[in-house]
Amino acid sequence: MNDQHEHGALGDAEFAEFMELAAEEGFDIDEVEDALGEAGHGPLPALAVVGRPNVGKSTLVNRIIGRREAVVQDKPGVTRDRVTYEAEWAGRRFKVVDTGGWEQDVLGLDASVAAQAEYAIEAADAVVFVVDATVGATDTDEAVVRLLRRAGKPVVLAANKVDGMSGESDAAALWSLGLGEPYPISALHGRGTGDLLDEILKALPEAPPQRFGTAVGGPRRIALIGRPNVGKSSLLNQVAKEDRVVVNEQSGTTRDPVDELIELGGITWKFVDTAGIRRRVHLQEGADYYASLRTAAAVEKAEVAVVLIDTSESISVQDQRIITMAVEAGRALVIAYNKWDTLDEERRYYLEREIETEMQQVAWAPRVNVSALTGRHMEKLVPAIETALAGWETRIPTGRLNAFLGELVAGHPHPIRGGKQPRILFGTQAGTKPPRFVLFASGFIEAGYRRFIERRLREEFGFEGTPIHISVRVREKRGRKK
Repeated sequence: MNDQHEHGALGDAEFAEFMELAAEEGFDIDEVEDALGEAGHGPLPALAVVGRPNVGKSTLVNRIIGRREAVVQDKPGVTRDRVTYEAEWAGRRFKVVDTGGWEQDVLGLDASVAAQAEYAIEAADAVVFVVDATVGATDTDEAVVRLLRRAGKPVVLAANKVDGMSGESDAAALWSLGLGEPYPISALHGRGTGDLLDEILKALPEAPPQRFGTAVGGPRRIALIGRPNVGKSSLLNQVAKEDRVVVNEQSGTTRDPVDELIELGGITWKFVDTAGIRRRVHLQEGADYYASLRTAAAVEKAEVAVVLIDTSESISVQDQRIITMAVEAGRALVIAYNKWDTLDEERRYYLEREIETEMQQVAWAPRVNVSALTGRHMEKLVPAIETALAGWETRIPTGRLNAFLGELVAGHPHPIRGGKQPRILFGTQAGTKPPRFVLFASGFIEAGYRRFIERRLREEFGFEGTPIHISVRVREKRGRKK
């Protein structure tokens, strides 16, 4: 198993042959190894950033990911599409789960902060707890500390808004929280964030434990995701009706995703249900934000995402957002169109048009038309899930891939740009779950040509039901060996 980690999905012999090819083409060996390592990585460890409103969580997230992506606004409750971002520090890559998106709701502040922190902590390997050093520890902070203790995840305490020496003593007062050393930082000005990140790297595992498929031959994990009220729970009940194996109901907390072991088509699957966002949240934006945090937590724990779409309504931006979330997380994907039996001819006609235009970017995902209520076509769900998993785990040997790339480049060369014609020289598949390819080229490869390569890879090798990641490395101008 060792060379699995060192060279991604390449075995020793294949790796040696590949490196020889790279040297012949004039690539820097270290750079090639880096590219393989980056593409061959398994799941990245996840860091949750939690804390009260307005302590500077989003500012810190932007500082960590090194770009202003996490939308910082003074108005609490700015909803965003994404809750996870990729970051790198000291050569290590990890994911950041930002919980700064929705702050106050009708439950009152403490409850909403707690609910939010819970979802994020569930999906994380380590936590940064941000406290405003100028305010000191509040009751809400104490409540979050209790949550963190229960969760038992490693915690790094960030004392934010410390801009100079005078603030250091404010930070020191936070030892009282009992979470160890408070790291004084200014997320806004970047003061102290390097030391904080060094500490975070110590708290994060090198590679996270596989959250799925832990037991060899254990049940495959399926996340049932979709907008609120799209019929996720009824689908789960429909699926589980006859032969429910085990139900572990966790008492009274509707917001815990309930995992159910369910037998379908002679196989036991583990369904991670994400239905039942707290019913008491009346404010729509807040509910949406919780939904996306929860969906993210469920998708992290699953291998396949089954996205349920309500066909009686138009395909919405939220549907597409949920699909994007599953694709970006690199999970296998099945799209189930629910309430299919209720459609009249006209709605069916328009729906097919919508699917053609709105769902074009995931045309590769198996599609099933079901009715959660009547159980119609439920038997088609398992083959679709199996197809998606098979695509997700497919690996193309390097020799075969390069023969394919050679034909592709000869038949459809990259357009000439600035008097030069960039060529794809060779490539390899560095990982699976999902399939990740690294291509090495003589010049910059345009996005349109990358999409063309992906389309042809799918035509040639299938990859049904799985996203594909393609990264391209361009040869530096030096040391070209003849």
